[in-house]
Formats: sequence, C-alpha cells, structure tokens
Amino acid sequence: MKSFPQRSYHDVRETLLAKREIALLDVREEDPHAQCHPLFAANLPLSKIELEAWTRLPRRDVPIVVLDHGEGFAQRAAERLASLGYTDVALLEGGLDGWIHDGGEVFRDVNVPSKAFGEFVEAQRHTPSLSAEAVNALLQNGDDVVVLDARRFDEYATMNIPGSVSVPGAELVLRARALAPDPSTRVIVNCAGRTRSIIGTQSLVNAGLPNPVAALRNGTIGWTLAGQTLEHGSQRRFDPQAGRDTTNLHASRDAARALADRAGVGRTTLNEAASWALEAASAQRAARTIYRFDVRTPGEYEHAHAPGFQGAPGGQLVQETEMFAPVRGARIVLFDDDGVRANMTASWLAQMNIDVYVVDHATAASLTESGAWRAPTPAPSVATPTISTDTLAAWLDDSNSRTVLLDVTSSANHVKAHIPGAHWILRSRLTNAFDDLRALPDANRYVLTCGSSALARFAAPEVAALTGKPVHVLEGGNTAWVNAGLPVETGDARLASPRIDRYRRPYEGTDNAREAMNAYLEWEYGLVAQLERDGTHGFFAI
Repeated sequence: MKSFPQRSYHDVRETLLAKREIALLDVREEDPHAQCHPLFAANLPLSKIELEAWTRLPRRDVPIVVLDHGEGFAQRAAERLASLGYTDVALLEGGLDGWIHDGGEVFRDVNVPSKAFGEFVEAQRHTPSLSAEAVNALLQNGDDVVVLDARRFDEYATMNIPGSVSVPGAELVLRARALAPDPSTRVIVNCAGRTRSIIGTQSLVNAGLPNPVAALRNGTIGWTLAGQTLEHGSQRRFDPQAGRDTTNLHASRDAARALADRAGVGRTTLNEAASWALEAASAQRAARTIYRFDVRTPGEYEHAHAPGFQGAPGGQLVQETEMFAPVRGARIVLFDDDGVRANMTASWLAQMNIDVYVVDHATAASLTESGAWRAPTPAPSVATPTISTDTLAAWLDDSNSRTVLLDVTSSANHVKAHIPGAHWILRSRLTNAFDDLRALPDANRYVLTCGSSALARFAAPEVAALTGKPVHVLEGGNTAWVNAGLPVETGDARLASPRIDRYRRPYEGTDNAREAMNAYLEWEYGLVAQLERDGTHGFFAI
C-alpha cells in the first residue's frame, strides 16, 4: 500500500480562502456523497476515475485531496490517481469524520455550491417570483404571459408547465427579446426547483429586459405541491434564430458585456487560451489549471467548435459548476459566437468567486473540430481478452458454460435495459471488503460489459484478481449487443450491489412524495445560513 501525505481541515480551509488551487474530491458514489460532504467537495467516484480524471483534472500537478467516510475508497483513489500521473495527491486527515470533528460545515444534496449561490443571489437581489397558484391563474385567464423553462431540454420533455417553451439557461438573455417582443408581455422563468429559475430570472433583470419578469417560485415542485397538472413529452423549444436579428442581438450583447465587465470577467483570445492550456499540460512553473468551455447548445458545439474546448451549455455550467470544474481556484475560459451567452455565463461564474475569461475576436474559421467531446482516457494497465456478441450469446445459451455476466454501467441504465441474465455490480465494491461478487452464482468464467465496455475494461482485471477465473470483456458493450438485434430485458432482479451510484433528486419523476419535495425546499431555504457558517465561498452579487 502506497503512503500518501494527509492534509487537515484547517489546511484545506486556508487554501480555499486564499484562492489557491485545490481539488477536494469525494470519491464515494453519488448517493452517499449527497448525504453529507464539504461545500466544495466535488464528487468523483472511485469507480469512474479513469474515465473522468484527465478531463476534470487537466493539470497533473494540481493539488488533490481525496476523502471518504472510512470505506477505504480514498486510499484506493489516491493510488489510482498517482498511477494516472498526478503528483500532488493527499488524503483528507480523518476523512469526513475528521472534517466534522474539526468544525467543518457539511452539506446535503448535489451541485451544492451552485444551489447555495442561487439562494445567495435571491437573498441579495430580491429576485422577483410568483407562486404556482398565481402563475396558473395568469395562464387560465389568458393573460399575456410566456413561460420559459430554463432546464435542459430532456428535463423539460419529461415534465413541464403547460404551454411553456424550453429555453435552457444561457439562452434566455439571447432569446427572450424575440420570444416576448411586446414589453408588456409577462415573462415567467421556471426550473424543477429553485436555482435555475432564480439565476434565469435575475439574468433577464440584470440584462435590462423591458418586460415584467418573475421566477416560478419553487418550479415544478411548487406546481406539483399546488395540485396543478404538468405536461409530459412536450417538444416546444426556441427557434435557433430567435434573438439573432440585428436589433435584439445588439441589445442583448451590449447588456451581457456590461454585466461581465461589472463582475470583473477577463478577456482573452483562442491563441492565448491555448497557450495557457499548454503551460498547464507541461507543468510549467506557476501554471494554472485551465478549463475551456463552449457554452453554446450541444447541437452547435457538435456542428463545429474550437480545438480543446469542451461543450458545456452555459446554464448547466452555472448549475453544475463543481462537476465541470472541480478544481477550486482554477481559471475558466468561455466561448460563444454571439457575445451574449459566454458573457452572461461568465458574469455568474465571476460572482461565484471564479477566475473567468471570455474569448474575443474568434471567427468561424477557428471552429475546426466537430462532433461530441471525446474525453481523454488512459489504456488499462492490464489488457483483458474480448469476445464478440455472438460468442457471448452462445456462452449464455449453454448452461454448462457457467458464464456469469457482470454489467458495470449505471444502475439506471441497467434497469432500463440490459443483456438477459446480466448482474449489475458497482465497480468500487470489487474488493474483498464487500460480498457483492461472492454472493453471485459460481462461475467458470466472467464476462464484463457496460454501455460501451469503456469502464468494463478497467473493472475486468479486478474481477480476475479477486476470483482467479478467466475474464473477458464484451466488444462494444451493451450498445453492440443492441445493435446486433439481440434481446434485452428490464428490471432490477439481478442487482449485486446497492443502487447508490446515483442520488435520486426529490423533484424527479411525477410520483415523488410531497414530504420529500417539501423537505427539499426547506433544505434550499437554509443554504444561505450554511454558507455563512462555512465562510469559504467568496460569493458576491452585482
């Protein structure tokens, strides 16, 4: 077992207050992370480190502190990070218990820095809002009102306020003038709970939209608690050309730039941002961690983007900041092609006490790459033989082969559809400390799969070491099985591990208990007081 230094709560706190770089990583699965963690502890589960580390921790000599709650994950994560080339890895002294014992504030839920910031903004700026009952009355009376849903489109399509239009967060200032051209039209912004509706509404207020604007208080949660009906499967979304006409674009651009300047946002170019990233990659002295994000829509990003920029729609970047950029004290560079979305997003990140720059003077000729973001990942240290879908089908049909199929995808994906007979198992629990693997049927061989088998390639050597049995990886994973036209099954009949890989949000779905939704709202209301007790955030509101 490799030895790692330990850093105390007081050391970590002082680093945060001084705005020096630090990646405080909670390497438990998402559900236990959501139950209790420090404010700026980003969740990077042990089970997925190889797939995510090089994207989320782009500078190999960045100071990293890992924590768990006594499960032994932190030590394993530190060893794994060291094997990936990270040179400044430490354990949090005493883990989560040590943090609490030394006086550290702890928080529930996920994306807490962003949600706490939203509550902070509302408290500071008194963001206007209307109750679900009031908004419903406006709609029922046929008043001149538009409802703009600031969530991702897939969330909107799951459930939405009747008649609302999908306009994800960073699009609001760019599109609202075209969607509500009459200044007397009332604009309502909603999300599932509170944060994105607060930030979206305040964005429109800050940008000087002439219309009366208000947040739907408590979002779809408030709507449901009021006993009102939601729509499902809606496809209404903004016109891609909305807001790009000369008059509206100039007004939105000028307002966004003025806000960015007031918030202290820096200016840069694509070439300068590339040189910063190169310095970080080469571990030059005084180099900074650099995150480069394209805040346009996923479709625009995939059509064409600048090299080195990751797609991160601006609304989600503000909502999930610690997931996109877990290094506190890092520098973030934002790109768009309109002068609105990057400046608006940057204005919020700057108020979250983040060093942020916007790219100026870029042209279409600079957008030389296309397609989805391709995360850099290492090769497994141990190669595992692969098999085709035909071979796996033959083995599974032969009861004498005693082939046990392990699926290491997310539990949600597994329950939705998996290869018949597959057992779902959490990779982080593939150790002798847990009985998950030992409780499965005896096997002559194991086959591992996941969505693409990217994660299965890293889990396979661990299964081989634990069992001493032959292990194979399914080529192309579950996707290849489905593409081959082979059958799948659904359900949770073969869960070898507890479903702790994802925290179920109280606002998800349509059958959530009223108690859970009310408790969630009460938790959000208390975040400002928790921020004051924690004292490390440095948030401000312009």
